[in-house]
Amino acid sequence: MSIGMVLRRSPHLPGVEPFYSEFIAGMEDALRDSGDSVVLHIVPGLEEELESYRRWAASGHVSAVVVRDIVAGDVRAEVLRGLGLPVLVLGDPGYTEGEGIATLQVDNFGAMTQAVEFAVGLGHRVIGRVAGPAHLLHTGVRSRSFQEAVAAHDVIGLTAVGDYSEVSGSLAVEKLWRDPHRPTMIIFDNDAMAVGGLGFAIRNGVRVPDELSMLAWDDSILCRLSEPALSAMRRDIHALGATAVDIVGELLAGRSPVARLAPLPRLIVRGTTGSPPRR
Repeated sequence: MSIGMVLRRSPHLPGVEPFYSEFIAGMEDALRDSGDSVVLHIVPGLEEELESYRRWAASGHVSAVVVRDIVAGDVRAEVLRGLGLPVLVLGDPGYTEGEGIATLQVDNFGAMTQAVEFAVGLGHRVIGRVAGPAHLLHTGVRSRSFQEAVAAHDVIGLTAVGDYSEVSGSLAVEKLWRDPHRPTMIIFDNDAMAVGGLGFAIRNGVRVPDELSMLAWDDSILCRLSEPALSAMRRDIHALGATAVDIVGELLAGRSPVARLAPLPRLIVRGTTGSPPRR
């Protein structure tokens, strides 16, 4: 079988996000023994993505499709079912855009709660967050969790929005750092933005973690090679890709669609997190 994935990316953003690279590597490894593969298209918008699905359905070039980055009113899963292509959605628990659709569920709410509780446990009372694009459902889930967690612990939560790029992470940290409350720890929605935020700190003489702690999301080689190495919420993304292949295999074998919950991330403590400075 061949499994199709379409990534929607702005032409202004370089390369493929580390999450996708690792997820696809996990899928490829799971398919290697069978000689099957992943077919990847990168397109600028929804219409181009839907056109890719139509071509795949007409040509029989792929056996099934994995869909990610769900938005409100997302039509892709239903379009794929209408085209006769089995579909697996990578989303949050409670995804309801279409019944009877296989889902691989990632608990972003629980993971963000864990991240905030880690920051509070270190003694931080003003916690920043660099969020991903607001139109994505999983960003909204993380935002609700962040807001509820900081309220539950009676600490201040500040948010700036990025687009998953390194540049946007740098700009977001600059905005947070200039806020009158000034966070002592920042949680990032991905690793590239965390690297950008760390770059801002280094360029501006902000000592990490003595003055500002940083926690990345989705541990990757970027986190491990940064200086200092970034603490991160680590999901086994490679295993997530392999699990996606297992679920697709079940669909192609005629089994009913399932909803499978992925394990929560593990918090990996490295050199960018510590207690807040005394004020």
